[in-house]
Formats: sequence, structure tokens, C-alpha cells
Amino acid sequence: MKVVIIAGGKGTRISSIANEIPKAMIPVNNKPVLEYQVELAKRYGHTEIILVIGHLGEKIEDYFGDGSKWGLNIKYFKEVVPLGTAGAIAELSDELTKDFFVFYGDTVMDIALDQMLDFHKNNNSDSTLFLHPNDHPYDSDLVELAEDNKITHFYSKPHPEGLIYRNLVNAALYILSPKIISLIPKGVKSDFAKNIFTICLEKDLTLYGYVSPEYIKDMGTPDRYEKVSKDVTSGKVSRLNRKNTRSAIFLDRDGVITREVDLLHKPEQLELIEGAAEAIQYINKKGYLAIIVTNQPVIARNLCSIEELNFIHKKLETLLGDRHAFIDSIYYCPHHPDSGYPEERKEYKIVCNCRKPEPGMIIRAAKEWNIDLHHSFMIGDRTSDIQAGEYAGVKQSVLIGTNEPQALFNIIQNLI
Repeated sequence: MKVVIIAGGKGTRISSIANEIPKAMIPVNNKPVLEYQVELAKRYGHTEIILVIGHLGEKIEDYFGDGSKWGLNIKYFKEVVPLGTAGAIAELSDELTKDFFVFYGDTVMDIALDQMLDFHKNNNSDSTLFLHPNDHPYDSDLVELAEDNKITHFYSKPHPEGLIYRNLVNAALYILSPKIISLIPKGVKSDFAKNIFTICLEKDLTLYGYVSPEYIKDMGTPDRYEKVSKDVTSGKVSRLNRKNTRSAIFLDRDGVITREVDLLHKPEQLELIEGAAEAIQYINKKGYLAIIVTNQPVIARNLCSIEELNFIHKKLETLLGDRHAFIDSIYYCPHHPDSGYPEERKEYKIVCNCRKPEPGMIIRAAKEWNIDLHHSFMIGDRTSDIQAGEYAGVKQSVLIGTNEPQALFNIIQNLI
């Protein structure tokens, strides 16, 4: 599969670091950012590279040449005028006759590209976008997904006032079908996130979001450059590749993160417990996955629908995102074993393996996120939470007092 790398940016915001070379050639740990990207492509067997160059592009050509030094075949497209992130792709239609990757040249990342490609193929997607939560979703380009991970909407920054969102950020890594190219106007500056992907939805193309906690950050400002440089040097970037196991903190929702409300089923009932956002932010910074596993019998009792529960969880992600914290994933059990109520939903009134104390949600999360349960923890406010963690085989399960301010933060600090 061919890889197109957009490397024509001037790097105005990061010019104080280096203004005499292209942004994509700025060294991180003594190696140009762009070299990390071509090496990543090669590692996963993608040896046909097209570099889109512009400002000071000759320095990129001088460094990489034809790519033979890396065992690659590198070609170049030089923009006469800047065409944005999408415009140059329209000029490459003769080269891009099959599905292809798009990288952005100012991005530091280490992604299991084979797993993303499998997801793309299994969904027969016209376009697959790499999505992840971050600690500043309120000023990021966000994506809305359906239950099957099909993209339904884009929210470019700045967002509408009062937007309630899932913390799913467009991280600027794509697999695209040639169908997309026909929708990009030639000779006109355009952007995938702001222009092209919304047109794809209007034209009923199938777009999917590939959600992953792997490392991907742009280094387009001095502050971000300093951060990604430290992350490369420390090994964090490579460590978060999905091929490697991760440790997780599994969290019950009600009474632990949000105030316990009997059968909470309305978004206005949701309120963060004092210190919960700071605790989750601490989990994020320490490199653990933050995963909610929650029994939600309100579905079986027909107090709210799946869609309404999803909106409640979107509000939770919004409240946390506003405080620079994020949850990597939310698992819920909609079942309840007791039946006989006239308003109940009988299809959910079953004995299942996901309702805590059964460990089903934890086991599923471990499989989907490659989690090492023996180095992970479960925190809840009921014995059923503790039993679920023990049955799943986590390192330690911790019982917390319901609705206790700062309790979660104190426990997390002691655990990790």
C-alpha cells in the first residue's frame, strides 16, 4: 500500500525551533520527524512513499533521495502554491489507484498500521480515520461515531457553544480510497477535516473511525515539540504501540466518578465527584488506560434507551474533557436478571456474563485493548465491583466509599 506524507508546511508556529529547514525535517532525538515516519511505513511493509513537499522542499529531497537507503521507493510532488492537507492529493490521482495511507509530516507517532489496515478492510471502508481521546478536546477537531464505529458527524473547532461530545479527536492519520480523490477540487487549497470528509458524508461514502490509545501527536509548536521530544527519548512513543500490552485502571462509574443517584437515567442527574477528574487526569499522565465498567440496569428497566445512555456518557466525557482528563473506553452492562415488571424490556432481562460481579466487561476490555490484567487495578464502591476485578485476575481491587470527595484521587496516587 502506498503512503502519502504531507510535508509541505512552512512551520510558522515552530519557526523559533528551526526556520532554515522544513517543519518535517526538524530533528527529534537527533533524527528528523519525517524519518520516523518513513521508518514506520517500512516496518509495516509499505515501501512506496510519495512525499508532498513545498517550502524548502529541496532539503527533504537531498536527505531522502530516492529512498533506497531505507529500502524504499520515494517519489515527490512539489506544490507550486500551498494546497492544504487535501489539495495535493487531487493532483496524484494517476498514482493513487488503490487504497492508501496519509500521514502528516509534523506528526510523531508509533502505530500498529497492520491493525488499522485490518479494521479498514473488515469494514469495507471508503475512508478510515485514526481517532483517540486527548486532554484538550474542547479545542480539537472531533468526530461522532455510531455504535458500529461508522462516522456520522464532524465537529471542527471552534465548536458550537454548549456542545456535548464524545472525546474522539481526529488525529490526522487516514486510510483513503481512490473514491475520495474525485471529491477534492483540483488547484484549490482544501483540508480533509474541514472540507473533504463532510462532503464524503453528504455523498454517502462509508467513513469509519479507528479508535486507539496509541501515541500520535503533532509537534507544530515549541511547547508540543518539547513534549514529544521527551516522549521519544523516554520510550513512551514506542511503548504505546498496540503490539505492546498496557496496564489499566478499571473504574465503576456511579459513586466513584459520578455522584451516586438511584437509577440515574437523565443527563441532568450526572455530576462529577470532587477530585474525580484530577484522578483520571493522573491516570492519563501515568500512561495507564482509564476504562469504565458499569452496570446499567436502567436499560433493562426501560428507564432510558441505549441512545439516551450514550448521551449521558457523552456528557461525562465532556465534563472530564473540560478538566483535561479523558476515559479511554466505557463498557456497560444493560441487563438485569430479575423480571416481572410491566414496563421492563424483556430482551435485557437475562442472566449474563457481563453484569458485575461477573468479569465479562473487564475480560472484553482486556482483549480489545491488549491489557495486562496482572498489572491492572479495579476500583469500585460495591463488593460486586471488587469480585469482578478478582474474578478477572487484576493485580488488586480497591473498595472506595460512595461519593467520597478526593477519595479516588488519593487511591490512584497510592496505587500508581
